[in-house]
Amino acid sequence: MSMQKRWWRRAHLEESLFGVLMRLSAVVLVLALAGILGSVLVRGLPAMSWDMITKAPEGGFYLGGGGGLLNAILGSLYLAGGGTILAFLVSLPIALGLNVYAPSSRWALFTRLTLDVLWGVPSLVYGAFGFLIMISMGMRASLGAGILVVSLLQIPIMVRGMDEVMRLIPSGQKEAAFGLGATKLEMARAVVLRQSLPGIFTAVLLAFGRGIGDAASVLFTAGFTDRIPTSLAGPAASLPLAVFFQLSSPFPEVRARGYAAALILTVLILIVSGLSRALARRLSRNVVN
Repeated sequence: MSMQKRWWRRAHLEESLFGVLMRLSAVVLVLALAGILGSVLVRGLPAMSWDMITKAPEGGFYLGGGGGLLNAILGSLYLAGGGTILAFLVSLPIALGLNVYAPSSRWALFTRLTLDVLWGVPSLVYGAFGFLIMISMGMRASLGAGILVVSLLQIPIMVRGMDEVMRLIPSGQKEAAFGLGATKLEMARAVVLRQSLPGIFTAVLLAFGRGIGDAASVLFTAGFTDRIPTSLAGPAASLPLAVFFQLSSPFPEVRARGYAAALILTVLILIVSGLSRALARRLSRNVVN
């Protein structure tokens, strides 16, 4: 057998092997998602009711009393929404700076390395860090403190997501803008932002999904209350903590409500994921290939 035939045979075997591994990985992921959704649906759907999503907890809710999880639903939306807005205001200038003003500098390399490390830090560490800051400043657990810690958790995700999208923009488009006399700021607005808009929205919504589903970062900083949050200075409930507290209850009906809270949280995350894909598809029409 000639050397060329052996090379083609080896390349064909490698391609087939990695194709099989890719399909197996996809099957495992789909089965895991189906198992999680099925478990949450089977256990949480019987406890779902209109009161669960429209009422705050009433007296004795965690002992089987009446009421619902409106406080936790709104608290999660406030925490994740506020954190996402703060994180976006910080992340977009950093991503633009990395790709427009210092694309190949040591500063950019060090910043990307720092963000990668921060991305891997457990969310509980963010919560503990926020708690230490609160203690040193004499603050109490509140919605505002929770929003700040959630934004810290989201910034590395958002910046790296935007950064990777902006790095995919062909250098020829940037050079063409400079060739027409555009400044760096004009090139960033007309080329980088326009071309990376679908990826920016996807990064923002992915960070929002991470923020709304995280419990450890708000465990010490946002607190928990049965009331609907009305100010940044007061504590706020969240769906992940509602799941945690109710699933650890000895009462079966309360544990069933914990699965109902998990179902609401899962549906919210699925809606966010669906919106991110739909927005990315819609905004990609403005991208010049």
